[in-house]
Amino acid sequence: MRSIRDWLWVVGFATLVVFSIPWFLWGSSRVVAGLPVWLWWHLGWMVLASVTFALFTRSAWDRLMGVDAVRGGDA
Repeated sequence: MRSIRDWLWVVGFATLVVFSIPWFLWGSSRVVAGLPVWLWWHLGWMVLASVTFALFTRSAWDRLMGVDAVRGGDA
């Protein structure tokens, strides 16, 4: 049975996937600092996705991926 924390990870990654492509900005000609707004959205979203995945690998990877952790150089 999954815990609430596990479901929060699932919802978090689903949100990252849903909003990774800014459909709502397509056709927009707005420019900020010389770049289109949709490109800023994409760059920011990739940073957010990277941070989220880094947090996931530190806190829940072993448990949710069903991997036995090998820590401290024990092989």
